Amino acid sequence: MARIKKNVEIDLPSGQNPVLTEPGKPVKRWFWKDERLRFLMGLLVCLFAAFTTIAMFSYVFTWAEDQSLAQDPDAGTTEVTAGNAAGKIGYRWAHLLVGTYFGIAAFFLPFLFGMWGLYLLKVKGLPLLKSFIVSVTGLILLSVTLGFVFTYTSWQGLLGNGLGGLHGFYTARWLEAEMGIAGTALLLFFLLVMWGVLINKRVIHFLEQLFSRKKNVEPQYLADPEEGDVETQDIVSPEDDDDVETQDIAPSGDDEEEIDEEGEEGEEEVDEEEEEECDDDVEPQDFAADDDDEIQLEVDEKEDEDSIPAEILNNRTLFDPTLELSGYKRPPLDLLSDHKSATARVSETELEKNKNKIVKTLNNYKIGIEKIIATIGPTVTLYEIVPKAGVRISAIKRLEDDIALSLAALGIRIIAPIPGKGTVGIEVPNEHPETVSMLSVVKSAKFQEAKYDLPVVLGKTISNETYAFDLAKMPHLLVAGATGQGKSVGLNAILTSLLYKKHPAELKFVLVDPKKVELTLYSKIERHFLAKLPDADESIMTDTQKVVYTLKSLCKEMDERYDLLKQAQVRNIKEYNERFANRRLNPQKGHRYLPYIVVVIDEFADLIMTAGREVEDPIARLAQLARAIGIHLVIATQRPTTNIITGLIKANFPARVAFRVISSIDSRTILDTTGANQLIGRGDMLVSTGNEMIRVQCAFVDTPEVEKICEYIGAQRGYEHAFYLPEYTGEESGDGNGPGEVDLNRRDKMFDEAARVVVQHQQGSTSLIQRKLNLGYNRAGRIMDQLEAAGIVGPFEGSKARQVLISDLDTLARKLNALNTL
Repeated sequence: MARIKKNVEIDLPSGQNPVLTEPGKPVKRWFWKDERLRFLMGLLVCLFAAFTTIAMFSYVFTWAEDQSLAQDPDAGTTEVTAGNAAGKIGYRWAHLLVGTYFGIAAFFLPFLFGMWGLYLLKVKGLPLLKSFIVSVTGLILLSVTLGFVFTYTSWQGLLGNGLGGLHGFYTARWLEAEMGIAGTALLLFFLLVMWGVLINKRVIHFLEQLFSRKKNVEPQYLADPEEGDVETQDIVSPEDDDDVETQDIAPSGDDEEEIDEEGEEGEEEVDEEEEEECDDDVEPQDFAADDDDEIQLEVDEKEDEDSIPAEILNNRTLFDPTLELSGYKRPPLDLLSDHKSATARVSETELEKNKNKIVKTLNNYKIGIEKIIATIGPTVTLYEIVPKAGVRISAIKRLEDDIALSLAALGIRIIAPIPGKGTVGIEVPNEHPETVSMLSVVKSAKFQEAKYDLPVVLGKTISNETYAFDLAKMPHLLVAGATGQGKSVGLNAILTSLLYKKHPAELKFVLVDPKKVELTLYSKIERHFLAKLPDADESIMTDTQKVVYTLKSLCKEMDERYDLLKQAQVRNIKEYNERFANRRLNPQKGHRYLPYIVVVIDEFADLIMTAGREVEDPIARLAQLARAIGIHLVIATQRPTTNIITGLIKANFPARVAFRVISSIDSRTILDTTGANQLIGRGDMLVSTGNEMIRVQCAFVDTPEVEKICEYIGAQRGYEHAFYLPEYTGEESGDGNGPGEVDLNRRDKMFDEAARVVVQHQQGSTSLIQRKLNLGYNRAGRIMDQLEAAGIVGPFEGSKARQVLISDLDTLARKLNALNTL
């Protein structure tokens, strides 16, 4: 089966049928573009490096017994054997490098060969330029140093020509003749220190600890902006009290080792060449500034922040919210599976067949075209048509059903015209659609190198590009689609993206799952990423009343955060956390680090049906105000109707994701336009961000993959408990002291209004209270029990409505006044 390139272009010469052609290829390809040749060269260099290492290690122990092989004329015969593990060739090669030229320092060479071989094999994250510089300078410097140190010792004849080889011996003799022994020793010492500093900056800290004693610096909190003063801090000097232990505010050795293990050394200066070769799978992080010039600060009087010397501001240690879980490791990529199928590929035959049918159908209606460009996607191929001059776009748009009939395919969609291009697009489903795995999009460079606050990757676009966005800028997301079209997989893709990029200290989830089976896997990460009410038994919200309380608790959290932003005189959570990390906000005055909170609701329609305005009101308030303080909503529903997705909800959710729906009316409810009803299902979706609409194939993440990710995170050390939201007590009254008992002193706030509705309509119906007052069923039922206890309605009579015991509003008013005097 032939391989098909993307963006295949179809040129139409005059009077000829369109023929599928590819852009011109260069006659000769560059050497490194041949993947097979590059792989073979890389493998050969790696094996050569391994052979050299074995030969050199063996030479160190067998050089004396094999020394005759260098001069023996019969050494090439089979009767003469070598003690070297690499044979006679290995001995001669090692004798040339170790015994003759560089001595022990020659071990830098196989390391350099190995790095070059791995680079040819496209192993990412290798600082090739730095390895070359370190290896060459280390080879020369170590050879000369060993030649100088062991010249006058009994080890001079080791390995044939000394531990430094002939290069080290003669170079050391020349330096002694020019500078003397003392000058040569000082020069070599300086060069060794400089070489070590270039390799690792922490050598400077080690040398400073040898010659000086660091003093303790306590972190100082500057004044709040609205007060302009500095808290008075008393710092005890080590000279004043010998019993006081001094501590460094620099990161401890353990923390530095953990940073080294993750490949994230924030203190090293990296050249541009190294940055181009950095590992795509490593997430860049910002670390505290260097504390090379630590000073001891004592503040005895109040002063403005502007009057504090600049060197003090620059040398404060940054607050790191991740230190409490400094050992936390993000999930590795091998927890995800590659679901790509080798047979899911568009053939030239399929492209040619679809092209001919499109051209024939357009010719039947006398619509001429100049060129067709085919862009192959994972599940859909986009045919971009350049119509001839004078052809109306609306004429092509009207042929949507005719083209679908000729191609005998579902999900045909015409984009007339394509925004930003002078073409008309016809999207045709592939015969063998490709499954986009979550692994392929998570490991992509676009996602790994993303600098977003809340990076989310959904899948691949129609041009096979990874589609990622920043949830913090959306700022809320509405997901809708019919049953079984991929909504739950889409939610799992969003959650998985955030788990792969964020630390537990930076992000918390509030998960609402009325179906009780979709999000239960995430309960394993409760002590890491989940947030809940302090008195909640479960971290995954399933009870409607608990969901109402949680949403109203989030509103309280929102108000508290806005108060903190007001005190700090900043406009959003990012600026606030930056000021807190720079220790410009004092925790003793209520300031704290604010993590992002993402609220995920799996089935919004069920909540609206059971709770009504009790759910809609706090969600609308959060959607309107919570963006600036880091609370973001992701709401999914399988009923995209106007009574579920109301105008108030749509107005505050500019970003929407539509999976396949049944009718064009549902598509208009979600996207304000048709198109979602023409999708092919199985993760095919349209993403609208307000300005443009993009067709994306959702990445597939299976339940076992989600389970493995949650188990990996849950097995690590977490916080003592989940992130607690502010406490919230329900406004409405509950039952009395026990079942069947109602305390009229704790009546619902809507009790009086509900009584007037019942008396006015002379119908004791719970559904009447629901409709008239926009209340949930549970709350309306409790109000009905209170009306019965107050003597306004009669007892429950099965399917019949309760009898109303008061006939007019005047009698009801006297009754309510009597209840209020209790």
